[in-house]
Formats: sequence, C-alpha cells, structure tokens
Amino acid sequence: MAGLSEARAEGVVGVLAAAGIVAALMQTLVVPLIGELPKLLGTTPSNASWVITATLLAGAVATPITGRLGDLYGKRRMLLICTVPLIAGSVVCALASSVLPMIVGRGLQGIGMGIVPLGISALRDVLPAERLGTSIAVMSASMGIGGALGLPIAAAVAQNASWRALFWGAAALSAVVAALIWFLVPATPTRGSGGFDVLGAIGLGTGLVCLLLGVSKGGDSGWTSPTTIGLFAAAVVVLVLWGWWELAARDPLVDLRVTARKQVLLTNAASVVVGFAMYAQSLIVPQIMQLPAATGYGLGQSMIAMGLWMAPGGVVMMAISPLGARLSAARGPKVTLVAGSAVIALGYASSMALLGSTWGLLVMTCLCSAGVGLAYGAMPALIMSAVPLSETASANSFNTLMRSVGTTVSAAVVGVVLAQMTTQLGGHTIPTEAGFRTGLLIGCGVAALAALIAVAIPGRRAQAAPTENDARDMAATNA
Repeated sequence: MAGLSEARAEGVVGVLAAAGIVAALMQTLVVPLIGELPKLLGTTPSNASWVITATLLAGAVATPITGRLGDLYGKRRMLLICTVPLIAGSVVCALASSVLPMIVGRGLQGIGMGIVPLGISALRDVLPAERLGTSIAVMSASMGIGGALGLPIAAAVAQNASWRALFWGAAALSAVVAALIWFLVPATPTRGSGGFDVLGAIGLGTGLVCLLLGVSKGGDSGWTSPTTIGLFAAAVVVLVLWGWWELAARDPLVDLRVTARKQVLLTNAASVVVGFAMYAQSLIVPQIMQLPAATGYGLGQSMIAMGLWMAPGGVVMMAISPLGARLSAARGPKVTLVAGSAVIALGYASSMALLGSTWGLLVMTCLCSAGVGLAYGAMPALIMSAVPLSETASANSFNTLMRSVGTTVSAAVVGVVLAQMTTQLGGHTIPTEAGFRTGLLIGCGVAALAALIAVAIPGRRAQAAPTENDARDMAATNA
C-alpha cells in the first residue's frame, strides 16, 4: 500500500475526510428545525426530541460494532456499507410526515457515524508512514468541521427552501461519498482474526442505550426519578456483565486487556473529557447569539447569522490540524493533546471578557476549535501507536465512542446548569447570563482536567515500543 502515488494518496485522504464531514453533518442537520419539529411532525416536543437522541444513540451503539467488523472484513468494505444507512436514513427522513419514520431515519443516519474511525484506521493501511500523521489529523478534524459547517448550511436551506431539501441533499452527498470510496479508495487488508462477538455487541449496545438515555433524559425526568435511577442501575449491571464476557471471550468485540494499557486507558479518559469540553461551547454560544439584545447579554442574531459567526471555527479546525500533526511528529502526540486541551481551556477562559459581542464570541469559538483540532488529531495517533495492527479499527471506534459519551454528558450537565439558572422575559423562561458564564467556566475546568490527564500519558519512548502483536502483524504483512 505504501506504493500509492502522491496524487492517489492525496485523493484517498480527501475522499475519507469528505466522508467524515458528510457523516458529521448528520448531527447538526436538524438543529435549525428543533423548534418547528413538533408542528411539522404533528407530535409533542418530548417526542420530537427523539429525532436528535436517536442519531446519538445509534451512532454510539454502531461505532464499536462497525470498527470490529472493519478489522475482520476490511475497512473499505465497511466504509461502503456505512454509506448505505446514511443514504437510506436520509431518504426516509425526506419522505417522513410523522415522528416515527423520522426517528427511524435519523437512527439509520446515526449508524453511518462509524465512517470517521474506520477512515482513520484505513489510512494506516493504505498510506506510507511519512504521510500518516498529517492525514490522521485532517481526518480526525472532519467530525468537528462537519458539525461547524453544517449549522449555517442547514439554517440557510431550512429558511429558504423546504425542510425536506435538507435530507434529499444529505442523501445525494452520501451517494457521492459512496461512489468516491468505491472508485478512489484501494482495498484494505483484513487484519483481524476469529469471529464476530454477537453477544458482546448486544451487551455493549444495551448498556450504552441505558447509560446514554439515563444521562440525556435525567434533566427531563429528574435525576432521582425511578426511570433515571433504573436506567443507570441497568447500565451498571449490563456493562459489568459485558466486561466479564469480553474478558472471557476468545474473539471479543473490544479487547479490554488492550484498552487497559496505560496509554490507551488515559487517552480514552482524556477523550471523554475533551468531548465534554468541545460540546459545551456549541450548546451555549448559539443561545447567546440568538437571545434578544433586550436581555442585556443576548446578541439578537438570526439563525443563519449565528451559523455564519460559528462557521469559521470549522475552518480554523481544518487549518490547525496539519500543524498539530507536525507538532506530534516533532514532540509526540502526547504533547499535542496537552497543548490542544490547554488551548480549549484558554478559549473558555477568554469568554469571561469576550462574552458581550459577536466578535468576542468568534474569537472564543475559534480558540476552542483550534484546541479541538489539535486534540482530535493526537488521540488516534496515541491509540494506534499502542495497539496491534489487527485492532486499529475497533480501538479507534472505541475511542470515538468515548468522545460520544463525553458529548452526551456535556449536554446533560450544561442543560441542568442552564435550566436551574433562569429568568423570565416576555413570558418565556430563558437562561441568565450567570448561567451561561457558569457553563463556560465548567468547560474551562474540564478542558484543564483533560490537559492534566494527558500529562500522565506515557511519553514517546513508551509509545515507540512495539508490542508482540505488532511484531507478529508486521511480519505477516511483510511476508
């Protein structure tokens, strides 16, 4: 695979990054429609919230499964398979006239989120080592870029055309991505061995659904309600049993012995915290932008204007990713992760002085995006340098899952803070300025915690040491 021409290698990276951006677009696709969904689908606001929740849950459950299947049957094959639910889900949503088919379609779109970790792992198979760092950084940033760019695009389409055009456009983009992968991405080797752990997949899926539902719905039902407590209790029981099964299984879905290595364990822990920090500002800044200026702290921007003010964050993330790769090559990905977390913390800290203007929030958003670009590019490099070649896709997918857990917890925590610190304006309950500042300070503290966790990750010498499995895989590849 290292024999790819320069142009072909550039094409592969471009296609896989585009695939990641399209997959990430699905997360922000319906944000401009949140307020209108109950009316459009003839349902209650509570039921309409499942249009967003379904995508997050499906993505969390499917990502580790598609990663393991990628190791067993080839990453290119699974990349193509992941585009099928993206296309099908978009079409179902475009045709939906009630809430149930919309939830089904959004769930299908969530299944396609496995494209990002699969694409990162595929790069290790098809690119020469000297190109790997920069390419992984660009691919890793695609999720943040898609989310940042998706908001203004979706807002513009929703405001100036039928909301169904959003989903028809998503279906078309997904079909284009499938064609590009088919024609431009070379076949990847099947490095995994053994069979697929069906019981492990069911156990992990059940545990994650219970955990993430408990986190996402705790603010609505109450953290001490029987439903919330029951979900958390079920998650603990199921995940403990799942862990016991995975340790005993001959061909586990997730090799917990590998994830327990200090470098992998701490990187995954940092991923949860960085995912929290990344998502907090994306929940707070849009609200401040759109609240009326009469509040004294709202900036009175329209949905489209808000999206355009936030879009430069995606551009910054894309621009900073290659710089992060160079830093990783020179000093190691651990340093890049520490630096990225510190920059995110700096961005949140700056908000205390910059909260009163759109330009100030733009600076804060770009700082946070720069930090996320650095951190997201370093995480896969840390993971892949510590796991055997036969487990790169499943290990990267598990790392992506950890980020998803962080974003879900972030949504719950920020939601509780803003719900508890409110005021009345024109008959409506809105968060106070103190509530927003508290949420931003939490983001700052969490980002600082991510930097501290990253400092504890073993340094370059430990990362460079190949494992016994690595040596065996490399010998088999060379043979």
